[in-house]
Amino acid sequence: MRILAIESSCDESAAAVLDRTRGLLAHELFSQVDLHRIYGGVVPELASRDHVRRLLPLVRSALEKANTRPEDLHGVAYTAGPGLIGALLTGAALARSLAYAWGVPAIGVHHLEGHLLAPLLEPDPPPFPHVALLVSGGHTMLIEVQGIGRYELLGETRDDAAGEAFDKTAKLLGLPYPGGPQLAALAERGRAGAFEFPRPMLDRPGLEFSFSGLKTAVAQAVRGRELTDALKADVAYAVQEAIVETLTVKALRALEQTGLDVLVVSGGVSANRTLRGRLTDAVSAYGGRVYYPRIEFCTDNAAMIAVAGLARLAAGQHDPLAIRALARWPLESLTPIAV
Repeated sequence: MRILAIESSCDESAAAVLDRTRGLLAHELFSQVDLHRIYGGVVPELASRDHVRRLLPLVRSALEKANTRPEDLHGVAYTAGPGLIGALLTGAALARSLAYAWGVPAIGVHHLEGHLLAPLLEPDPPPFPHVALLVSGGHTMLIEVQGIGRYELLGETRDDAAGEAFDKTAKLLGLPYPGGPQLAALAERGRAGAFEFPRPMLDRPGLEFSFSGLKTAVAQAVRGRELTDALKADVAYAVQEAIVETLTVKALRALEQTGLDVLVVSGGVSANRTLRGRLTDAVSAYGGRVYYPRIEFCTDNAAMIAVAGLARLAAGQHDPLAIRALARWPLESLTPIAV
């Protein structure tokens, strides 16, 4: 079984071809970072218009690199939500149209399920059940994953996501968009102990997060001070330490609460090297193991959508002819796939 997948939920346009036997045959991605950088963030209308320009050429390129003709495909998967509604509609309309023209089924995929299943692309995929830490610019969630479609939310952020905290503090320091990776790079030159920022909600039980106060703490710490390179590096180090420690402690709590010993970490922030190192050491000391997607599959991509879409199409699920796009879509509402 072989499928084409399309991703367009925010500011990455992507296409991929996945074969159930041969694995990932091709994946193409175009990032809109340069388009949005001058505005300091994603502009939804511009994102949607750029998807219209980029998606079809990416689909053609993916099919060519995968040596795949339309008649070789058994379905088309696309990101149906959650995300920017205009951006979602561009990918959904293209995917649904191609599936209709080619006479194959289409399936709308939950964007977060794609992130959760991204590590299944690796040669050594994680076993079920496990705890997943999904951490990105828009989401920070701990989820018990019993199988594909069987998700129990254990805790999530009450306000800003971890990636959002990275981006907001980076903007305060005058770092260019996207700020998260810039701040992480700057943190490598920072000094331990120069600043100390709060670890929200670690002093109470539970698995929820809160990062909204981090930006305020940084603003107060640098108020009236010259933002030298050394000062920025020290602040970046302290911010990263606060976020990484909070995520690590909460992830270990989730393993203890569920009695599981396997942790999967996915989403854009899972590419952070400090976070990876800290979680790997902590979970190893706990007696467990951590699984990550490779770096190129941490941020939004079509390969992860292909994994989720192939699993659901293989299970006999598909959508009607209507185009489906949902700005909000509860993860727990997904239909489980029988094992």
